[in-house]
Amino acid sequence: MPPKMNTAAKITRPSVSSLQQPDENERLEVLRNYQILDSPPEKAFDDLVRLAAYICGTTISLVSLIDAERQWFKANLGLERFSETHRDAAFCQYAMLSDDVFEVSDTTLDPLFQQNPLVVSNPNIRFYAGAALVSPEGLPLGTICALDTQPRSLNDQQREAMRILAREVVAHLELRRARLQLEQEQQKLEGLLRMANNAAETMFVGSRNEIFVKQDHKLVRVHTNDIRYVEALGDYVNIYTSRERYTVYSTMKELEAKLPLREFARVHRKYIVCLDRITSIEGDIMLVDNGRGTDRQVNPTPVPIGNSYKAALLSRLNLI
Repeated sequence: MPPKMNTAAKITRPSVSSLQQPDENERLEVLRNYQILDSPPEKAFDDLVRLAAYICGTTISLVSLIDAERQWFKANLGLERFSETHRDAAFCQYAMLSDDVFEVSDTTLDPLFQQNPLVVSNPNIRFYAGAALVSPEGLPLGTICALDTQPRSLNDQQREAMRILAREVVAHLELRRARLQLEQEQQKLEGLLRMANNAAETMFVGSRNEIFVKQDHKLVRVHTNDIRYVEALGDYVNIYTSRERYTVYSTMKELEAKLPLREFARVHRKYIVCLDRITSIEGDIMLVDNGRGTDRQVNPTPVPIGNSYKAALLSRLNLI
């Protein structure tokens, strides 16, 4: 059973009038720049709420982010049937404005929360403690909080732990934002390099005897007469020459359009081959040579032939 508390100890939160109100439009802009609202669960945040509940001895813990009209739970332990609530019902909308741990020892004795729907009905919250998540810009985003269905009070060590956990949540938010920005910059770079690839081909390869591929942030000239075959690999393709393998961000359709049509053929949804490199065909498998000059037939590579491509391939071969 939780310890009995005298009346003076039951409300330990700051008064609402003392809470500093930030510019709401600026706050929401910073929150949305994290691109985290309505994102799937992530283990880093789930682990932090489990730790908060363990430290505070509560059955419920949340990472709650305060949107314009709702509080949305990025991590949720103990209230899994809720993904969000209306902002009017959020303890966290007050806690995020406090400069220290915002604690309500018994919600039924606090005039601000006595009629809160989360108090008067399921889940019947009686205890709340939340530490604000403050962005590097100094703007509150929400809280990491611990809640329970019976009154209680934190000790000094538990409050300090909540402050530390709040900083950890913000650190993970910053790491997540940095990763997303890096991915977006990488996509932009891929687009620019693809444009450069196209421009280079237009300028230098009117006859399609050469292509330029990106490798380690540089463009490499590849002679098409040295390409043996091309293999699709998800969002990338592997280009196999006699000496090298180049992995580039492209599609088979894009690459097929850049190769000399008279010399290359699509033989499978995942393969384009140089017709001059085919050494033999048996059933639905062809062998493609690997070497150069007199070594061209050493250790040939088997490449499958798709049923829908076989007739067109055979029509291009000089059969007798």
